Amino acid sequence: MIIPGNRPKLIATDLDGTIVAHYGEISERTLAAFKKAHEMGIEIFFVTGRPPRWMAEIREAFGFGNAICANGAMHYDLMNARVIEEWLIPVENQIEIVQVLRQHIQGINFAIEFEGQFHREKNYIANWDIGVDNVGVDHIEELATQPAFKMMARCSKNEFTSDQMLEIAQSEISHLATVTHSAPEDSIIEISAIGVSKGATLEKLAARAGFTAKDCVSFGDNPNDFSMLQWADRSWAMADGHPDGAKYSKFIAEPLKADGVAKVIEALLELPA
Repeated sequence: MIIPGNRPKLIATDLDGTIVAHYGEISERTLAAFKKAHEMGIEIFFVTGRPPRWMAEIREAFGFGNAICANGAMHYDLMNARVIEEWLIPVENQIEIVQVLRQHIQGINFAIEFEGQFHREKNYIANWDIGVDNVGVDHIEELATQPAFKMMARCSKNEFTSDQMLEIAQSEISHLATVTHSAPEDSIIEISAIGVSKGATLEKLAARAGFTAKDCVSFGDNPNDFSMLQWADRSWAMADGHPDGAKYSKFIAEPLKADGVAKVIEALLELPA
């Protein structure tokens, strides 16, 4: 594998679908590659759509690293399990987002996250937070009473694909929020405050550490990763990820099951400092 440039100073990677399998496993080769990079003084950023409450297993698996959670809405202290900084959706935007999307996407239902809590409408069928909110409310507006770090919207009967929902939402609410998704096979979109994305927050935190896009590499598999794939001078979309990944990345990594990210990192570590 021939990679141009010098050894990176910062490695930013998505988690699920990129280095974490859908059943939660992280390969030994992946763990070893990141550990060696960390020991060589390279900053590691886990950049994910996950909320902080899903990060304990990552902390336990790696034992080091920084984190950007909720698609860029949170700078998270992974090792001490605390939110350092967050960028939230104002209440008035939440209300308008819901009103507008109800008009344009048939069968849409909403969930909302703030202060570590997950709340949903009764018709919002959760795939990942099953049991967190067993009651639900009739209308999410009942709970949109404080700034939120993330909103989710899904068509529980799969009336639209995630890509279709994303296209509609970007057309209708881009003046209110940033919209993306991380599940092409589903019927769900993820909503953040306007201007908030994985790439924007990564760029901000890298700059604070004195790094530029030239110093950083990034890895990802889905639309919520595209902003950081586009920002870093060297970036890899997963071969088994969303088909549009190649439009935003500079390179393609082998699939997750083939330890694609680990193989790239191993090659990066052979470059001169």
